Amino acid sequence: MIYRNDLADGFAHHIQRWAEASGECADHVSLLVQAARLVSSANQEGHICIDIESLARFWPALGKEEVTRRLRISPLVADARNADCEPRPLVIDGEGRIYLHRYFDYERRLAVCLIRRLEPLPAVVAVQPPIAARVDWQKLASALAARRRLTIISGGPGTGKTTTVAHLLTRLLEQNPDVQIALAAPTGKAASRMLEALRHPLAWLSPELRKRLPRESYTLHRLLGVTPDAGRFRHHADNPLPFDVVVVDEASMLDLALATRLLEAVPLSARLILLGDKDQLAAVEAGAVFAELSADPSLTPACIADLAQATGIPIEAIRPPTPIQSTPLKDSVVWFRESHRFPAESGIGRLAADINAGRGEAICAWLPDADLDGSAGVTWFAEDTDTAIHKIILSGYDEYLQALRQPVINRAAVFRAFDRFRVLCAVWESGRGVWAINRIVDAFVRHAVGWGGNAELDPWYPGRPVMVHRNDYVLQVFNGEVGICLPDETGKLMVYFPGQGDSETETIFRPIAPLRLPEHDSAYASTVHKSQGSEFATVLFLLPAQQSRVLSRELIYTGVTRATEQVILVGSREVFLAAVNNPTKRHSGLVARLQAFDCKHSPSSERRGVGER
Repeated sequence: MIYRNDLADGFAHHIQRWAEASGECADHVSLLVQAARLVSSANQEGHICIDIESLARFWPALGKEEVTRRLRISPLVADARNADCEPRPLVIDGEGRIYLHRYFDYERRLAVCLIRRLEPLPAVVAVQPPIAARVDWQKLASALAARRRLTIISGGPGTGKTTTVAHLLTRLLEQNPDVQIALAAPTGKAASRMLEALRHPLAWLSPELRKRLPRESYTLHRLLGVTPDAGRFRHHADNPLPFDVVVVDEASMLDLALATRLLEAVPLSARLILLGDKDQLAAVEAGAVFAELSADPSLTPACIADLAQATGIPIEAIRPPTPIQSTPLKDSVVWFRESHRFPAESGIGRLAADINAGRGEAICAWLPDADLDGSAGVTWFAEDTDTAIHKIILSGYDEYLQALRQPVINRAAVFRAFDRFRVLCAVWESGRGVWAINRIVDAFVRHAVGWGGNAELDPWYPGRPVMVHRNDYVLQVFNGEVGICLPDETGKLMVYFPGQGDSETETIFRPIAPLRLPEHDSAYASTVHKSQGSEFATVLFLLPAQQSRVLSRELIYTGVTRATEQVILVGSREVFLAAVNNPTKRHSGLVARLQAFDCKHSPSSERRGVGER
């Protein structure tokens, strides 16, 4: 196994050999080696770049200015202000951000694609609506998306992102029944949920238009066309996607590299709509692209006038929220802040809002007094032993066990019961991690259904749920999808995966032999990262016994908002507070790159701007 520090050390060693071969003096070599090690380590932690101060502190006698000067004169470091510079392993920009060349190149290419998409399109239809009684941001977002090549909609669970897209697609289909639409998401689970969620709001369409609706959804890798060559796709700038509208859900999971490949593959004539939650966890890989793109929901007066004409909402009533940071993407971003799943005054709504605002102490004041019977929507067990925690977890699967014990197993009922409850963990390892919890529940359910045999030799039994960790395009199972092991009509154990049938209400179940499955684990518990794009009636969120660097405000928020009815939070006050008080900050220069291209449509001019989250 290659550990992250090994990757950074390996790159630093490569830079050292290159610098020595270039004739650099010993002091300059040391500086370059440390810069290489720091920026490579930062990339492994999700950052796109580092700032000059983080490097200069290793040479306090030199100071920031001298460190910057030495980097700029090195033949191994490119100056971002020179658009025609030859590729070099490191890049420094006008604000002192230091990059690996690959990530600077991604960031610059993404900025170019975004700026080129900012020119508005003609209105889809001429609308003369009545004067609206209230500000309907879903209606405004739909009207905005009808007129833009790029629309970014950020909102928490249940705020109406999918409903908004459904209305937009209706308008597009009514105007042109032949419009080509692609639905996609970073994971197979999220893509499937998006297709299912979109088809229900559009059930009232005429049969003719319903036939034009997308009948499948894609993972982004499948949409772009995976090739045997690592990091390459069939669709790119020179071979764009054949669609008029591309809708991407769970876009907060987009890393910088994948976002760049996506934007380059979507033709400029097409509409691109990104849906996500700026407050959720960022991508596992480097970048917090969606949060940066969502930072500025400002609307110019001209855009407000157009939206008012299209929606009937008075101009004076259209007041977008205050931006986190000014960016060139104004007139392309909408925030949804009203949840239709749980009201702001509900337990889950209040908890999510307080977490987002960093009000950890306030949560600790009201949450322990929440109703233990669950009527408030949240329950906190702060100091329970592991034995007590295991008892709570096992009782959460009572309904699932009842479905498995029926004389005739109803697969749909089994899946519904399983999605009623889920354990989410912050970590894989430790006694409160995914692997430990899955082992405990595995043994319990295996015994409860009366399945003998040696679990070490044969892990399969009726009712074992598994989550796939790798896409398999032959079997059509994708990373994040969950299947359940059940007997077929002959009694043979198969793993069933749900899929959409011909009608909106029909669910079909595809059986796959257990031995054919790609990499997988039991799925009674999963990490919060793996739960993105899913929702469950009740979530038991199990925090580690000790503080961990992986705990963040975004992780806690994402975990609790997977629940639709009830959150059971298990963990100490200290661990919880440390997480809520630890917002994620990912260093990037994407906003600066956008501002530079917006000014002169050329990378030769750098303009001040900080993209940090």
